[in-house]
Amino acid sequence: MDVVSEGRAETREGGDVTGLMQAIGTRARAASRRLALAPEAAKNAALTAMAQKLREAAPEILARNAEDVTLAREAGQNDAYLDRLALDETRLGAIADAVLSIAALPDPVGRVLAEFDRPNGLKIARVATPLGVIGVIFESRPNVTADAGALCLKAGNAAILRAGSDSLGTAMAMARAMRAGLVEAGLPEDAIQIVPTRDRAAVGAMLTGLKGCIDVIVPRGGKSLVARVQDEARVPVFAHLEGICHIFVEAHADRDMALAVVRNAKLRRTGVCGAVETLLVDAACAETHLAPLVTMLLDAGCAVRGDEAACAVDQRVTPATDVDWDTEYLDAIIAVRVVDGIDAALDHIARHSSAHTESIITQDEAAAQRFLAEVDSAIVMHNASTQFADGGEFGFGAEIGIATGRMHARGPVGVEQLTSFNYRVRGTGQTRP
Repeated sequence: MDVVSEGRAETREGGDVTGLMQAIGTRARAASRRLALAPEAAKNAALTAMAQKLREAAPEILARNAEDVTLAREAGQNDAYLDRLALDETRLGAIADAVLSIAALPDPVGRVLAEFDRPNGLKIARVATPLGVIGVIFESRPNVTADAGALCLKAGNAAILRAGSDSLGTAMAMARAMRAGLVEAGLPEDAIQIVPTRDRAAVGAMLTGLKGCIDVIVPRGGKSLVARVQDEARVPVFAHLEGICHIFVEAHADRDMALAVVRNAKLRRTGVCGAVETLLVDAACAETHLAPLVTMLLDAGCAVRGDEAACAVDQRVTPATDVDWDTEYLDAIIAVRVVDGIDAALDHIARHSSAHTESIITQDEAAAQRFLAEVDSAIVMHNASTQFADGGEFGFGAEIGIATGRMHARGPVGVEQLTSFNYRVRGTGQTRP
């Protein structure tokens, strides 16, 4: 197996992945107990130091990232994948800024979520507590190293981070900088650990829960990774399988607004999970809105796969197949369909959405209210780009992922979603009859 040492990657054969992962889990559990008691000032000092260490380590991080990008390109990865993997000074600066912004958030631990008194005099409070140890399994996005580590720390959790093979060099360099920040602030460096191996057996070990050391798994990656995690994990999972996001241009949509929002939602960054993949246009406004929308997308370099009405707009449109309505392209490709009103739009979304993010463009408040109420996705929008499906844009500082399930966390998973709670009961000697 490949093992990454404190410095560069080296290869060893016959290593004990199970033993390695159990040791990481044991250290993380010990660190989590200390973090659960850490005062807000200590956590904020650590986050501030981590942001500074990331900036100071920029030459090393960018050098390792350049190596990762070169190897990924040589392996035949496409441009969208390389864009998700690549860092530059601006992107790395934004990552450090995101860590610092998490320090400015209110401490989620210790919040009193509810208080009530019982007739027998018992006083009961529901209080936010850390989850414990969070395992994050991710692929090409190196920013997850910083975002996940910082969010977990703020919420009093230890993090075990398993980067994909393509981003491991970058992730190791970033993790070293963050661990140095923890030490500087007097918190346990094992609060953030990177799995130092490319061996896929490490993922399997994490999914077992490491004998009770991992409390939650968060996968960040492609469909095959997330499907494996959901199928095999023996601990709770915060995950989304795909980001098949929709925009519905309703009959009363402002055309200029629709053009601007759809362009941004598709083309701002095509490789993010909040990029729109399917455009639905109401038949009632198709005569005035469909051609400008399709032409705008084509002229901007976006491939359009459309139904019969969309194909009639421009010969550059290719006919959509059934597969297109269920595809997360993560590229400059969009599927376009004309639908007969809001009922048909809602039906299409219910059948094809991945429950990530959907948006309606309309000036009709009643239609907007119905869309917001009836679409069962983690994020539902009115007159806004789906690219706002992001924890930073929600004011969470950053996110550890987008959860599309219905239990505990849903939508951007920020510091508040990385806590649980317990009940604290105070009495004056009451006994139960």
